[in-house]
Amino acid sequence: MSVKKIDAALVRKCFLAGAAALQAKKEYINELNVFPVPDGDTGTNMTMTIMSAADDVAALEEPSMETICKAISSGSLRGARGNSGVILSQLFRGFTRVLREVEEADVYVLGKAFEKAVDSAYKAVMKPKEGTILTVAKAGAEKAAQLAPKSEDPAEFLEKVIREMNETLDRTPEMLPVLKEAGVVDSGGKGLVTIMEGILDALLGKEIAYEPVKKAAGGPVTTGAGATGIETENIKFGYCTEFIVMLNGAEFTSEDEIEFKQYLENIGDSIVCVADEDLVKVHVHTNDPGLAIQKGLSYGELTRMKIDNMREEHNERVIMSNEKAVAKAAEEELKKMESVQEKPRKPEGFICVSAGTGLSEIFTELGVDVIIEGGQTMNPSTEDILEAIEQINADTIYIMPNNSNIILAANQAKSLTEDKKIVVIPTKNIPQGITAMIQYIDGNSPEENERAMIEALDEVRSGQVTYAVRDTTIDGKEISEGDFMGLSDKTIEAVGKDIVETTVELIHKLLTPDSALITIYYGEDGSEEQAREIAEKICAEDEDLEVEIENGGQPVYYYFISVE
Repeated sequence: MSVKKIDAALVRKCFLAGAAALQAKKEYINELNVFPVPDGDTGTNMTMTIMSAADDVAALEEPSMETICKAISSGSLRGARGNSGVILSQLFRGFTRVLREVEEADVYVLGKAFEKAVDSAYKAVMKPKEGTILTVAKAGAEKAAQLAPKSEDPAEFLEKVIREMNETLDRTPEMLPVLKEAGVVDSGGKGLVTIMEGILDALLGKEIAYEPVKKAAGGPVTTGAGATGIETENIKFGYCTEFIVMLNGAEFTSEDEIEFKQYLENIGDSIVCVADEDLVKVHVHTNDPGLAIQKGLSYGELTRMKIDNMREEHNERVIMSNEKAVAKAAEEELKKMESVQEKPRKPEGFICVSAGTGLSEIFTELGVDVIIEGGQTMNPSTEDILEAIEQINADTIYIMPNNSNIILAANQAKSLTEDKKIVVIPTKNIPQGITAMIQYIDGNSPEENERAMIEALDEVRSGQVTYAVRDTTIDGKEISEGDFMGLSDKTIEAVGKDIVETTVELIHKLLTPDSALITIYYGEDGSEEQAREIAEKICAEDEDLEVEIENGGQPVYYYFISVE
């Protein structure tokens, strides 16, 4: 029997079916990642994001449309992992903002929900890249808008939307050369289509088993093809301006949000304007912070204002939204809270993401309070970072994500924290995190330390050595399964059969005329003996260079390289 309208119970069934479909195909989606290294894992990122919401949805006994939508939106936002997961959470957020306003959804409502979903996702990404999950979602929304006025059957409607999304997915290699070179479609887009196909199956009456998953902090996740679409550019405006508008019961409509964002775009860049029921979080880089503040005052009372002079600073990316995450057992949570309360309040605290006992010990010696297990193959969620924040009784907390794929989650945690000042230092790797910690000066203001720590990131050049998991061609380099690869922050610098020679070649690519100190952190699969051989080769070529060797203990990567 054809269903004309979708109620809360059917939304619940369809969403869980979409989650189950993604979970079943996550490994296949992982294989689509453009980089042939073990840290490509878009399928896992997206799965853990949707499962955070799915478990909440599954726990609802008598759901209403409002409670279902709240569970989907808040669950995915707080559980978002990796850039692909953050984008997926924004799609859900937009979709449910429309759905929650009705008791039953017809095709017309679904069309509006698709449109809002894509609008929310594109707003969250400051420099959208076509050929990614965003492009696939937009194609679906455009098809939905075209079909909605003349469709009555949701299943037939959704089938045609999915067909359009698949056709667009097949074209993504033509939009992103890196996909074409690797011979794959975008993995984030494939993940989204997979979810939609699972939803359609449920709508057609197919029974799909959903198995709840046990949430664990820092599960194995990383970025993939969909994440390549998120980029930052050099700062063009001098002042990083942030504040929160407290609405105090006043209405802040979607039209208000669009108007505010358009105004900010006229006075700056790197814009984030995200609203929930109670507040609006604003971030803009501008040459006139006063204009942004004055506009904010027209909507409500301002709090948490921060203005930083940026001059030569950083590539910053921010996606804000969300709420807190899936807690551990109530008894454990209570014990943790009591433990925090017992600790005296201090001015500053530090959180970093680390992989490997040796690296964690280094961070501990540098004064880091909480270390989150993660890094290249384990992306902590927004929830994990929020829990770390709760463990530190401090006025200001600095967070070093140490992975470009964790910066977004860190900023989401920042937007949800009200009782502490959170400073996210956008460290993209372990060496940058160590450099940032060294630059911290006790007694300086948070603004002074933030500037110094961010500026120091440009002074360190970093690389990693790993291996290829399949044959491919990247950046014009022919890579065979099992080859060693030397990676910088931007590209593959060296490929070879000999790990020592490959590492030496990578270091040569990282050196500048001003380089003086090289630090080699050897991992689980590296060795101190091999690291010393690498150091000897480097020093033999340039006796003015100093080389230090540290036991990092990190998985996946044989060596982390830092050049200063």
